[in-house]
Amino acid sequence: MIDVDLQLTVSDGQRHFELAVRFATDVPFAALYGPSGSGKSLTLQAIAGLLRPTRGHVRLDGRTLYDSAAGIALAPPARRIGFLFQDYALFPHLSVFDNVAFGLTSAWRPRLGAADKARVQELLAGFGLAGMAASRPAHLSGGQRQRVALARALACEPQVLLLDEPFAALNPMLRGELRRELGEVRRRWGIPALMITHDIEDVIELADVAFVYDQGRVVREIDLHAGESRTLALQDLLPPRPAETPLRSRLRQLLAG
Repeated sequence: MIDVDLQLTVSDGQRHFELAVRFATDVPFAALYGPSGSGKSLTLQAIAGLLRPTRGHVRLDGRTLYDSAAGIALAPPARRIGFLFQDYALFPHLSVFDNVAFGLTSAWRPRLGAADKARVQELLAGFGLAGMAASRPAHLSGGQRQRVALARALACEPQVLLLDEPFAALNPMLRGELRRELGEVRRRWGIPALMITHDIEDVIELADVAFVYDQGRVVREIDLHAGESRTLALQDLLPPRPAETPLRSRLRQLLAG
Protein backbone atom coordinates (compact mmCIF):
# COMPACT_ATOMS: atom_id res chain seq x y z
CA MET A 1 0.00 0.00 0.00
CA ILE A 2 1.26 3.45 -0.92
CA ASP A 3 -0.49 6.34 0.80
CA VAL A 4 0.35 9.85 -0.42
CA ASP A 5 -0.95 13.20 0.83
CA LEU A 6 1.32 16.03 -0.26
CA GLN A 7 1.29 19.79 -0.50
CA LEU A 8 4.11 21.90 -1.87
CA THR A 9 4.67 25.15 -3.73
CA VAL A 10 7.19 25.77 -6.50
CA SER A 11 8.02 29.34 -7.44
CA ASP A 12 10.91 30.76 -9.46
CA GLY A 13 9.80 34.35 -9.90
CA GLN A 14 8.08 33.61 -13.20
CA ARG A 15 6.10 30.50 -12.35
CA HIS A 16 4.05 29.78 -9.26
CA PHE A 17 2.71 26.24 -8.98
CA GLU A 18 0.85 24.63 -6.11
CA LEU A 19 0.65 20.87 -5.73
CA ALA A 20 -1.98 19.35 -3.46
CA VAL A 21 -2.45 15.65 -4.17
CA ARG A 22 -3.90 12.78 -2.22
CA PHE A 23 -4.21 9.14 -3.26
CA ALA A 24 -3.76 5.66 -1.84
CA THR A 25 -3.59 2.30 -3.57
CA ASP A 26 -2.39 -1.25 -3.13
CA VAL A 27 -2.61 -2.35 -6.78
CA PRO A 28 0.50 -3.82 -8.45
CA PHE A 29 0.78 -1.06 -11.08
CA ALA A 30 -0.59 2.48 -10.68
CA ALA A 31 -0.27 5.40 -13.08
CA LEU A 32 -0.27 9.14 -12.54
CA TYR A 33 -1.74 10.36 -15.80
CA GLY A 34 -2.07 13.87 -17.14
CA PRO A 35 -0.51 16.59 -19.29
CA SER A 36 3.02 17.91 -18.85
CA GLY A 37 3.20 20.48 -16.09
CA SER A 38 0.32 19.04 -14.06
CA GLY A 39 2.48 18.02 -11.08
CA LYS A 40 3.20 14.35 -11.75
CA SER A 41 7.00 14.63 -11.63
CA LEU A 42 6.89 16.79 -8.50
CA THR A 43 4.86 14.06 -6.82
CA LEU A 44 7.37 11.35 -7.73
CA GLN A 45 10.31 13.47 -6.55
CA ALA A 46 8.59 14.16 -3.22
CA ILE A 47 7.82 10.45 -2.71
CA ALA A 48 11.47 9.58 -3.41
CA GLY A 49 12.74 12.26 -1.02
CA LEU A 50 14.34 14.34 -3.78
CA LEU A 51 12.00 17.24 -2.99
CA ARG A 52 10.77 18.42 0.41
CA PRO A 53 7.00 19.03 0.60
CA THR A 54 5.44 21.77 2.69
CA ARG A 55 3.19 19.37 4.52
CA GLY A 56 1.57 15.97 4.30
CA HIS A 57 2.79 12.38 4.45
CA VAL A 58 4.11 9.46 2.40
CA ARG A 59 3.59 5.92 3.71
CA LEU A 60 4.73 2.71 2.09
CA ASP A 61 3.55 -0.67 3.35
CA GLY A 62 3.11 0.69 6.86
CA ARG A 63 6.44 2.56 6.92
CA THR A 64 6.33 6.34 7.21
CA LEU A 65 8.78 7.90 4.77
CA TYR A 66 7.65 11.45 5.35
CA ASP A 67 5.27 13.07 7.83
CA SER A 68 5.42 16.82 8.35
CA ALA A 69 3.34 16.71 11.53
CA ALA A 70 5.56 14.05 13.14
CA GLY A 71 8.81 15.59 11.86
CA ILE A 72 9.75 12.47 9.87
CA ALA A 73 11.67 12.82 6.61
CA LEU A 74 13.77 9.78 5.70
CA ALA A 75 16.76 10.33 3.45
CA PRO A 76 16.35 8.90 -0.08
CA PRO A 77 18.57 5.82 0.47
CA ALA A 78 16.56 4.86 3.57
CA ARG A 79 13.26 4.94 1.67
CA ARG A 80 14.00 1.76 -0.31
CA ILE A 81 12.63 3.21 -3.52
CA GLY A 82 13.83 2.35 -7.01
CA PHE A 83 13.66 5.38 -9.32
CA LEU A 84 13.75 5.16 -13.12
CA PHE A 85 14.40 8.66 -14.46
CA GLN A 86 12.94 9.80 -17.77
CA ASP A 87 16.37 10.14 -19.39
CA TYR A 88 17.66 7.12 -17.37
CA ALA A 89 20.44 9.26 -15.79
CA LEU A 90 23.16 6.73 -16.55
CA PHE A 91 26.74 7.78 -15.86
CA PRO A 92 28.50 8.01 -19.24
CA HIS A 93 31.97 7.36 -17.81
CA LEU A 94 30.92 4.16 -16.02
CA SER A 95 30.48 0.69 -17.47
CA VAL A 96 27.12 -1.06 -17.49
CA PHE A 97 28.26 -3.14 -14.49
CA ASP A 98 29.31 -0.06 -12.51
CA ASN A 99 26.11 1.81 -13.39
CA VAL A 100 23.99 -1.03 -12.03
CA ALA A 101 26.19 -1.31 -8.94
CA PHE A 102 26.28 2.43 -8.25
CA GLY A 103 23.57 2.49 -5.57
CA LEU A 104 25.24 -0.34 -3.66
CA THR A 105 28.35 1.66 -2.83
CA SER A 106 28.93 4.75 -0.72
CA ALA A 107 31.69 6.87 0.73
CA TRP A 108 31.76 4.53 3.72
CA ARG A 109 31.60 1.37 1.60
CA PRO A 110 33.34 2.10 -1.72
CA ARG A 111 33.84 -1.55 -2.68
CA LEU A 112 31.20 -4.15 -3.48
CA GLY A 113 30.98 -7.20 -1.29
CA ALA A 114 30.61 -10.70 -2.73
CA ALA A 115 26.83 -10.70 -2.23
CA ASP A 116 26.45 -7.36 -3.99
CA LYS A 117 28.60 -8.46 -6.91
CA ALA A 118 26.49 -11.58 -7.25
CA ARG A 119 23.31 -9.50 -7.24
CA VAL A 120 24.62 -7.19 -9.96
CA GLN A 121 25.63 -10.18 -12.09
CA GLU A 122 22.21 -11.75 -11.54
CA LEU A 123 20.49 -8.54 -12.65
CA LEU A 124 22.70 -8.24 -15.72
CA ALA A 125 21.91 -11.82 -16.70
CA GLY A 126 18.20 -11.34 -16.03
CA PHE A 127 18.05 -8.30 -18.29
CA GLY A 128 20.16 -9.84 -21.05
CA LEU A 129 23.04 -7.45 -20.35
CA ALA A 130 25.76 -9.86 -19.21
CA GLY A 131 27.63 -9.56 -22.50
CA MET A 132 27.59 -5.77 -22.23
CA ALA A 133 28.88 -5.47 -18.66
CA ALA A 134 32.04 -3.62 -19.74
CA SER A 135 30.28 -1.36 -22.28
CA ARG A 136 29.59 2.34 -21.80
CA PRO A 137 26.04 3.76 -22.12
CA ALA A 138 26.94 5.62 -25.33
CA HIS A 139 27.32 2.28 -27.11
CA LEU A 140 23.88 0.98 -26.09
CA SER A 141 20.52 1.28 -27.80
CA GLY A 142 17.64 3.10 -26.15
CA GLY A 143 16.08 -0.16 -25.05
CA GLN A 144 19.38 -1.40 -23.61
CA ARG A 145 19.86 1.84 -21.68
CA GLN A 146 16.39 1.44 -20.20
CA ARG A 147 17.24 -2.10 -19.10
CA VAL A 148 20.42 -0.87 -17.42
CA ALA A 149 18.45 1.83 -15.59
CA LEU A 150 15.84 -0.72 -14.49
CA ALA A 151 18.54 -3.09 -13.27
CA ARG A 152 20.13 -0.26 -11.28
CA ALA A 153 16.74 0.65 -9.76
CA LEU A 154 16.25 -2.96 -8.66
CA ALA A 155 19.77 -3.41 -7.28
CA CYS A 156 18.91 -1.84 -3.94
CA GLU A 157 15.99 -4.28 -3.43
CA PRO A 158 13.34 -1.56 -3.37
CA GLN A 159 9.80 -1.84 -2.00
CA VAL A 160 8.38 0.14 -4.92
CA LEU A 161 9.49 1.28 -8.38
CA LEU A 162 8.90 4.89 -9.41
CA LEU A 163 8.90 5.29 -13.19
CA ASP A 164 9.17 8.78 -14.67
CA GLU A 165 7.85 8.67 -18.26
CA PRO A 166 9.70 5.39 -18.88
CA PHE A 167 9.07 5.34 -22.64
CA ALA A 168 9.40 9.03 -23.51
CA ALA A 169 13.05 8.70 -24.56
CA LEU A 170 12.40 5.69 -26.81
CA ASN A 171 11.79 5.41 -30.51
CA PRO A 172 8.01 4.95 -30.98
CA MET A 173 8.70 1.63 -32.74
CA LEU A 174 10.20 0.27 -29.51
CA ARG A 175 7.54 1.41 -27.07
CA GLY A 176 5.15 -1.52 -27.47
CA GLU A 177 7.92 -4.06 -26.97
CA LEU A 178 9.34 -2.23 -23.95
CA ARG A 179 5.90 -1.84 -22.35
CA ARG A 180 5.50 -5.60 -22.45
CA GLU A 181 9.01 -6.10 -21.10
CA LEU A 182 8.51 -3.64 -18.26
CA GLY A 183 5.26 -5.34 -17.27
CA GLU A 184 7.03 -8.70 -17.24
CA VAL A 185 9.93 -7.30 -15.17
CA ARG A 186 7.51 -5.96 -12.58
CA ARG A 187 5.67 -9.28 -12.33
CA ARG A 188 8.90 -11.29 -12.21
CA TRP A 189 10.34 -9.26 -9.34
CA GLY A 190 6.98 -8.85 -7.57
CA ILE A 191 7.53 -5.15 -6.91
CA PRO A 192 4.66 -2.63 -7.13
CA ALA A 193 5.18 0.24 -9.56
CA LEU A 194 4.02 3.85 -9.73
CA MET A 195 4.43 5.33 -13.22
CA ILE A 196 3.88 8.86 -14.49
CA THR A 197 2.89 9.38 -18.10
CA HIS A 198 0.88 11.54 -20.47
CA ASP A 199 0.49 8.68 -22.96
CA ILE A 200 -2.87 6.90 -22.79
CA GLU A 201 -1.33 3.75 -24.30
CA ASP A 202 1.07 3.43 -21.34
CA VAL A 203 -1.86 3.48 -18.95
CA ILE A 204 -4.06 1.07 -20.90
CA GLU A 205 -1.25 -1.44 -21.46
CA LEU A 206 0.25 -1.44 -17.96
CA ALA A 207 -1.83 0.13 -15.22
CA ASP A 208 -4.38 -1.36 -12.85
CA VAL A 209 -5.50 2.06 -11.67
CA ALA A 210 -4.88 5.61 -12.91
CA PHE A 211 -4.95 8.85 -10.96
CA VAL A 212 -5.72 11.66 -13.37
CA TYR A 213 -3.89 14.95 -12.73
CA ASP A 214 -4.98 18.46 -13.62
CA GLN A 215 -3.22 21.62 -12.42
CA GLY A 216 -1.61 20.05 -9.39
CA ARG A 217 -4.63 18.03 -8.25
CA VAL A 218 -5.82 14.46 -8.60
CA VAL A 219 -9.21 14.99 -10.20
CA ARG A 220 -10.20 11.42 -10.94
CA GLU A 221 -9.35 7.83 -10.02
CA ILE A 222 -9.92 5.23 -12.73
CA ASP A 223 -10.06 1.48 -12.22
CA LEU A 224 -8.68 0.05 -15.46
CA HIS A 225 -10.31 -3.30 -14.72
CA ALA A 226 -13.78 -1.85 -14.16
CA GLY A 227 -16.69 -3.57 -15.84
CA GLU A 228 -19.06 -2.30 -18.47
CA SER A 229 -21.29 -0.57 -15.93
CA ARG A 230 -18.44 1.79 -15.03
CA THR A 231 -17.59 2.70 -18.60
CA LEU A 232 -20.91 2.90 -20.42
CA ALA A 233 -21.76 6.41 -19.20
CA LEU A 234 -18.48 8.01 -20.31
CA GLN A 235 -18.54 11.25 -22.24
CA ASP A 236 -17.22 10.77 -25.77
CA LEU A 237 -14.24 13.14 -25.67
CA LEU A 238 -11.95 11.13 -27.92
CA PRO A 239 -12.96 9.28 -31.07
CA PRO A 240 -12.32 5.52 -30.96
CA ARG A 241 -9.44 4.22 -33.00
CA PRO A 242 -10.03 1.66 -35.74
CA ALA A 243 -9.97 -1.99 -34.62
CA GLU A 244 -10.26 -1.10 -30.93
CA THR A 245 -12.51 -3.08 -28.65
CA PRO A 246 -15.41 -1.15 -27.09
CA LEU A 247 -13.90 -1.45 -23.60
CA ARG A 248 -10.49 -0.21 -24.75
CA SER A 249 -12.12 2.73 -26.50
CA ARG A 250 -14.13 3.64 -23.41
CA LEU A 251 -11.04 3.45 -21.21
CA ARG A 252 -9.33 5.85 -23.59
CA GLN A 253 -12.32 8.21 -23.32
CA LEU A 254 -12.29 8.03 -19.52
CA LEU A 255 -8.58 8.82 -19.31
CA ALA A 256 -9.07 11.79 -21.60
CA GLY A 257 -12.04 13.11 -19.64
